[in-house]
Amino acid sequence: MQVINPKSALVFILITICLDSIGLGIIIPSFPILVSETAHVPLSKASQYFGWVMGAYALMQFVFSPLIGNLSDRFGRRPILLISVLGMSLDYLVMYFAPDLFWLVLGRAISGIFGASYTSASAYIADISTPEKRAQNFGMIGAAFGIGFVIGPAIGGLLSDFGSRTPFLVASFFSMANFIYGLIVLKESLPKANRRKFEFKRANPFGALQQIKRFEKLKFLFLVSFLTVFTNMSVHSTWNFYSMEKFGWTIKEVGVSLAVVGVCFGVVQGGFTGKIVDKIGQNNAAKLGLFLSIFVLVGMGLITQGWMMYAIILPYALTGIVDPAIRSIVSSQVQSNEQGELQGVFTSLMSLAEIIGPPFFMWFYYNFKTSVPNSNIGLGTPFFIAALLAVLTYFLIVWTLKGHSPEEHVMQDEQKN
Repeated sequence: MQVINPKSALVFILITICLDSIGLGIIIPSFPILVSETAHVPLSKASQYFGWVMGAYALMQFVFSPLIGNLSDRFGRRPILLISVLGMSLDYLVMYFAPDLFWLVLGRAISGIFGASYTSASAYIADISTPEKRAQNFGMIGAAFGIGFVIGPAIGGLLSDFGSRTPFLVASFFSMANFIYGLIVLKESLPKANRRKFEFKRANPFGALQQIKRFEKLKFLFLVSFLTVFTNMSVHSTWNFYSMEKFGWTIKEVGVSLAVVGVCFGVVQGGFTGKIVDKIGQNNAAKLGLFLSIFVLVGMGLITQGWMMYAIILPYALTGIVDPAIRSIVSSQVQSNEQGELQGVFTSLMSLAEIIGPPFFMWFYYNFKTSVPNSNIGLGTPFFIAALLAVLTYFLIVWTLKGHSPEEHVMQDEQKN
């Protein structure tokens, strides 16, 4: 295997992630409209189906992420990542031609299988990162996704003039371009000597989750990670419907707002995560992000004007420091040939939250938007529920990290290598 330059490899993988994110971001603004069209119901009724469509993607990602992670530990990051990206390109075509809701759900399910590329990308980052740079580099993954979500939704909003399906065709093109780019420039990060035997008992979601028991008290960080993603689903699953129904936004306006979200997340995770971690440490960075999320969620449920959505985006972006901080803390405790499996566990937990979260929060959204006397409060119900969960998550991470010294684990990681 060729020796790779860590800085060059980081740039290559981040560009790959960014291109993947652009493809995903393009379809987001028009997705509620396509659900409405394929379900043959008005937009106001489509919200009851939207959570299940999103859940199909997450279910398959939950099932296949450990498999993807373990395969990358066995065969290397590069081939698994490329196969995932190619599969996404082909699947966007399935959704472009979807004649009804069944085919749209099927397409999203297939996307979930190939959408586990995040697992391989995270393992790649872990392979090339020094212990002290892990949190910063994991934050760069978020930045790359953020940049993709600046470009993707903006393009998707503009493409809406050509029909709700056109963004899916363009997304397929971006994923194919991503595949070709990776095929040419992406080098392998895991040497053959460091690879391990594939074991199916560790490559299924339940077998993978059993590995959490190895981490003693820090195993609760996996629960924190799950709950963090779960509460974020209140925003991710309702943003389009919330802004369209409450403020009367068009698809273009939704696309612009998501582009701003992408800018803020990109700036925070790419420019500030490393600095915040260096300044206050991994533990405090994770706690700070969760503390902010409580106020962000309450604020999002109470706002009454469209411009307020923009005002709340920056503090919302600051909550993005939680995931890279937690991944950095935990990844410092495993060896290089287990990073794929570890990131597969994280992705499975993320997917599990994405399975349960959208139907859960969309149920509250659909049922409370008309049943609560003050419609503004009713529409905000998913955010208030999420804020309560965020409070519990904050106290959980404070208890879990009490007495934990990240410096000790950095030393352990150096001894392993």
